[in-house]
Amino acid sequence: MIDQKTSDQIERIKKKLVIAKNTDKDLKVFGADSHEYVVGKTADISDILQFEDDYNVSLPDCYKTFLLHIGNGGISYQDSAAGPGYGIFPLGKNVEEFISANPEKYLKEDCQFNPEMSDDFWKDLIKNIDENENLSDEDFNVESGKLYAGILPIGTQGCTYYYGLVLNGEFKGRIVNIDLDLQKPFFVFESNFLDWYERWLDEITSENEVETELFNYTLGGAVSHILSVYAATDDEKIKLECLYGILKKRKIDSSELDFLEKHYKSATGKIKKMLLQVLVKFDYNRAYPYLTAFAKEDILSVFQFVFWYAKNKSADWKEFIKNNIDRIKDEETFRFCTYLLKEMKFDYGAVIVPFVYNENEEIKKAAYYSLGQLENKSDYVDTFIVGLQDSSNLVIHAALQAVNGIKDKKLLVYYKMIAEKFPKEQDYILSNLSINLKVFGLSNTTIKTINIDIINEKKWFEFWK
Repeated sequence: MIDQKTSDQIERIKKKLVIAKNTDKDLKVFGADSHEYVVGKTADISDILQFEDDYNVSLPDCYKTFLLHIGNGGISYQDSAAGPGYGIFPLGKNVEEFISANPEKYLKEDCQFNPEMSDDFWKDLIKNIDENENLSDEDFNVESGKLYAGILPIGTQGCTYYYGLVLNGEFKGRIVNIDLDLQKPFFVFESNFLDWYERWLDEITSENEVETELFNYTLGGAVSHILSVYAATDDEKIKLECLYGILKKRKIDSSELDFLEKHYKSATGKIKKMLLQVLVKFDYNRAYPYLTAFAKEDILSVFQFVFWYAKNKSADWKEFIKNNIDRIKDEETFRFCTYLLKEMKFDYGAVIVPFVYNENEEIKKAAYYSLGQLENKSDYVDTFIVGLQDSSNLVIHAALQAVNGIKDKKLLVYYKMIAEKFPKEQDYILSNLSINLKVFGLSNTTIKTINIDIINEKKWFEFWK
């Protein structure tokens, strides 16, 4: 006997299947041309009891509800019913996808996966398979059985990607994305099969175009639904999942932005930062005053948000950058600063020059790269010369690339120094030097023959000849 809440959800899913088919008439959603939104007739309770007896398991209630009240199988791959990817396998089919030998031995055991497992935890689980190329088929089957214990394959996304249903343990009923090439599994947001299935339908019937990867790895559905989840929880992780799901939408309406803006004003930490990112994406003008305030504590995020979502507004940050140069102390912040400067379409050289004296090697490299992108880069020859004398090979390399194409005789003194300093190739310095010397009709060898005392004479080239 099912409760009223589940009964209502069953009816919603049936209606949404019809709506999804009408919405996706051209079958553009991934896998739709295979399943065509068809779900076969429902399973008999005897079929479910027989399966549970054969494998000594108890299927999660929501999955059994789907089989008994919505359908079992269809016309898709392996006779699958309409569903995410290529659909939902019929009960009892493809049970061996994860465990090819003796699945009845391992399906009854507890699942080893959990949503919070670390990369190191996962590496330890797969160690015997991943690090043993000579593993026998028998031993491989044993290791696979232990690895995928308690997980029933219920559908495929194609290639090595599958959906698994956790049968036992703390996370019974959860759906987990599995890659048989041993990438770390990813638990979907929903806590049960029916919610996950309904969310797939919501993605199709919402105004936003469905992207399969986003469905597999984010909370989705209508923005109103996501916001209701956000408002109903105090769990930071769930709130962040909600905001990430919204961030992947193509558009949201003004009332939803009002909701987000209201929550931004009282938010803190990671949630505040993510809320700001969402606001910038969907309404830069609304977000601008919050960006200027947030820049007092996190310049990098502000630069990133503006560059990612509002490049055409980069000029708004010209004076801010000029007035806050001394606060840009790491390479990532500096890199995004230069991205914005380039979008402003002006000679930003004066802003960049101080950074070639920075102690951070990566910042110096990025500074020379940025200066080298200027159409009037020949105006900064003296700055490039600083880089040609740097103690770091990587900075010299960056300066050589930046100065490429400039024909200024005072560079030759430093080109000769470089040619003599590097008798053998290091970090592609000589190859770049060779390119730069071509505009003077010189090579890495001939530059060494020029008398430095004569280089600054007007007819130095006649001496060389």
